[in-house]
Amino acid sequence: MGMSNLSPTQWYGELMVRLRKALVFGGLADRKYEGILTKGDKVIVSEVSAVTVNDYTRYGGVTWQEADAVDKTLYIDQEKSTSIWMDAVDLKQAAAGDVVSKYNAETAYALADTIDGHLATKYTEAGSTVTALTVSSSTVLKNLGDFAEKFNEDNVAMGDRWLPVPPWYQNLIVQSTTGLITYTAVPKVFDNGVLTSGWIGEIFGIQLLMSNNVNNNGTAWNLMAVSRDALAFVGQISAVESVKREDYFGEGIKTLYVYGAKTMRPNAMVTCAATKP
Repeated sequence: MGMSNLSPTQWYGELMVRLRKALVFGGLADRKYEGILTKGDKVIVSEVSAVTVNDYTRYGGVTWQEADAVDKTLYIDQEKSTSIWMDAVDLKQAAAGDVVSKYNAETAYALADTIDGHLATKYTEAGSTVTALTVSSSTVLKNLGDFAEKFNEDNVAMGDRWLPVPPWYQNLIVQSTTGLITYTAVPKVFDNGVLTSGWIGEIFGIQLLMSNNVNNNGTAWNLMAVSRDALAFVGQISAVESVKREDYFGEGIKTLYVYGAKTMRPNAMVTCAATKP
């Protein structure tokens, strides 16, 4: 099977499965709005106001609250493409099906890396901030405790607290604890059926994930802890085409992926500038 004979539907299906498995930050975003997007470049999300609880006196009247919804717009403003081709000689000598499968996996990884990097920049929109510090094996637990404290103050659900950390931060946690955190980041399916990549353990009720995409400038890493409804994400493969190269004896496949993200609940996000020791 050559690349030009590959079914775009098959490539699409395999890519979407692999992409979901590779995402870390993307796996923590609310993706329910993907079902709303059919065409166009935006999704309108209505957010209802908080409900007021009033005292009640028997045989007395009630105080009515007027329903008030605020529309938020999630723009699909990111467009990324991949295009891969192989010379006919190389393709014939290789196990074509195996090569295509490997490139599908590499495409998913590259897209996931790009998407996660984009989502990690949303730390600037967090509603709460933990005091910046240089993290060491003696201060890392305090830093995690500060994240938990902010979550508590902001009434974030206990079972929905997540924090991606870079490898060096993970190493400091391992040094400061015994058996709570692993060196190996693994995919994990939680009780609600949600698949999360990069899981390394739980401390202070926060699920910790390892990611190389935590936003940083080489000195300070901008950690971003979230609940799953803090960020909304919509992404879709807009086009897949398998082609024969007219100017070469070769075959290729092109993929166009579009996506966008929106901070929906900044009060369910906590950030901290953590400096590597």
